[in-house]
Amino acid sequence: MSIIAVPKERAAGERRVALVPDVAKRLMAKGMDIHIESGMGESAFFADADFKDVKTHADAASLCASADVVLKVQPPTVAEVQQLKEGAILIGFMNAHKNLDMVQALCEKNITALAMELVPRISRAQSIDALSSQASIAGYKAVLMAADRAPVFFPMLTTAAGTIRPAKVLIIGAGVAGLQAIATARRLGAIVEAYDVRAATKEQCESLGAKFIDMGIKAEGQGGYARELTEDEKQQQRDILAKHIAAANVVITTAAIPGRPSPKIIMQNMVEGMKAGSVIIDIAAEGGGNCELTQAGETIEHQGVIIHAPLNVASQMPVHASEMYAKNLLNLLDLLIKDGHIQLNWDDEVIAGSTLTHNGAIQHAATKALLAKN
Repeated sequence: MSIIAVPKERAAGERRVALVPDVAKRLMAKGMDIHIESGMGESAFFADADFKDVKTHADAASLCASADVVLKVQPPTVAEVQQLKEGAILIGFMNAHKNLDMVQALCEKNITALAMELVPRISRAQSIDALSSQASIAGYKAVLMAADRAPVFFPMLTTAAGTIRPAKVLIIGAGVAGLQAIATARRLGAIVEAYDVRAATKEQCESLGAKFIDMGIKAEGQGGYARELTEDEKQQQRDILAKHIAAANVVITTAAIPGRPSPKIIMQNMVEGMKAGSVIIDIAAEGGGNCELTQAGETIEHQGVIIHAPLNVASQMPVHASEMYAKNLLNLLDLLIKDGHIQLNWDDEVIAGSTLTHNGAIQHAATKALLAKN
């Protein structure tokens, strides 16, 4: 019987957890022995008592010492890697480009690390795609943040004092987060416009009730992400977007690519063309933001325009974020569990594509190249 362990998340501000009671029960039904650190689920409002028949440990060191598989949300520190059993499997977000010391430590400890952000974006892996599950939460929360900060109503209201016109909301980026933002803004009654460099998203945006801004630029890239725009395309994008941004009460930017800086789409002069009291919510702040003036993790005001750049937005909804993430992990573990034991099938493209380190070596080409430069 393989042991799956889940320690507390210790990263500042992280409230999500990697295991919820229902998923623990389902893993035990598959023959897994589940161990957690005492208090592991409290940040997401899950008490130890909610985890029936699960073994608890007083500290992470004793928990991880004998674990075959360790589940996490945030990347481990080097010290946390040292607590893992030699040759164990670690599953979670790794963000290797920001944590090269951690990657080196994983190799030295002979850890097989499966990175949730590396899960291939193919049909059979949709139920494992944690980037998408967490992005849907970020898109939803972004609109609520905007509504809270905007000095106007979102819906049209007919009152004794007259009719109030609905807010105009522009969503930039029509990935999972952007589409959820469109749907949420429409539910609140706003007039919504949307833009994405991938022309294929036009139909999706319109199906949710947004008017799509079509610039005639087609920038579909690999893995569902956009390719880099040429300088001429960037200028064309800015010229057209500037008019729509100036007319909007709220702009929500969601254009992010894992492992790369977020593209700069809203420049300072575009912000200065907005009405005083307008709001920008930049949920691409983790990668530096889509707005030139964004200060990651901060809220600033520039010539009357509020620019809010939250980090780790999904963590603000820890119950559902944890439930969705834990189910992503469960669906990945389904590929590993055979007859009550963990087995790695390297012929499975989901497992192979998600692997960051194995057998003391880096398996992810981009990370290997990055480490070689440092």
